[in-house]
Amino acid sequence: MASIRRTLSPYHDRSHQNGATTTPFSLNSPSHKHNSTTRFASPLSTFGLPRKGYRTWRRSLYTCVFFFLLGFFLGFAPFGEFQEEDAVRSRDFSFEVVNRPPALDVKQEDIVVDKVELANLKEKERFDYQVARKQLIVVTPTYNRALQAFYLNRLGQLLRLVPPPLLWIVVEMNAASTETADILRGMGIMYRHLVCTKNLTDIKDRGVHQRNRALEHIEHHKLDGIVYFADDDNVYSLQLFESIREISRFGTWPVAMLAQSKNKATLEGPVCNGSQVIGWHTNEKSKRLRRFHVDMSGFAFNSTILWDPKRWKKPTSALIRQLDTIKEGFQETTFIEQLVEDESQMEAIPFGCSKIMNWHLHLEAHELGYPRGWLLQKNMDAVVPIEEKQGS
Repeated sequence: MASIRRTLSPYHDRSHQNGATTTPFSLNSPSHKHNSTTRFASPLSTFGLPRKGYRTWRRSLYTCVFFFLLGFFLGFAPFGEFQEEDAVRSRDFSFEVVNRPPALDVKQEDIVVDKVELANLKEKERFDYQVARKQLIVVTPTYNRALQAFYLNRLGQLLRLVPPPLLWIVVEMNAASTETADILRGMGIMYRHLVCTKNLTDIKDRGVHQRNRALEHIEHHKLDGIVYFADDDNVYSLQLFESIREISRFGTWPVAMLAQSKNKATLEGPVCNGSQVIGWHTNEKSKRLRRFHVDMSGFAFNSTILWDPKRWKKPTSALIRQLDTIKEGFQETTFIEQLVEDESQMEAIPFGCSKIMNWHLHLEAHELGYPRGWLLQKNMDAVVPIEEKQGS
């Protein structure tokens, strides 16, 4: 007769109900207080966390999330306008240096206090770009001659050192030469190459019509800036171009000139008291009848006088041009009379007219021609030939 054995369960502490065997995973175990109605175990009891502690942990989590979102959105809210000047001033500071003698019995009135103020200049210079510089409009009439390339390169290299904005207007007669165009393209500065096509009866009036062509261009395009007539054969200092940017309406300064006889130097221009013009100085008796004793390279003016006369309260809107019917030497004064009424509307540059900033030299080689394209078409003659070595 077959016998049936019941395998003993390793869990001796489990109770048996209705012949059912309980396991650790049974819902009817004593650890669950014999709750027959509970189908699944609570996650709190699984991890051993009481329900009250779980609620505290959840409340803390919600609080952290709330303040995080609050700070995140408050970061985008504008609370005030930030001014760059305040940023600079906030970095400026001052302190007091007290020098005490080594003695211990020092009275209060014996203490010397020196106030030292330090300014962060680098921070202030960082905002200099916000101050817009006036544009310089440099007008240069030129023509083909032996020293033209030398003059244009010398003036162009100087203009490259002038801080922008700067516009170089170069005017030629009849046609634009390829030699001049090549020089201008290689300078790396902003320029305009113009041509004056006016028929001339006198070659001495060439510069007058070239400057008028530039004035017409400035007026037509309403270029805003300080106009300066800079002939290519003159010598200029860099300080001159930095100074004329400060001109409001019309500025003038003395010019040193080499006489055409090459045996003496003269000085011509305003006599100043601070920034006011109180007189004129000239060494040539033939020019003492002029109203204003100024060289063509000794003044500059605001370009808006040409195309916006209402701004300067000019009674008429007549064209402002140089006159070719005037005797040579009087073209400067007749042109200036169209810009200002008297010396009260002039500005002395530099302060007190105490410095010579440009020189007018009469250096020309009239009998020499220039090679076309500044290139030698054939080799030069060997004036000093190299002697051939005799073979051994």
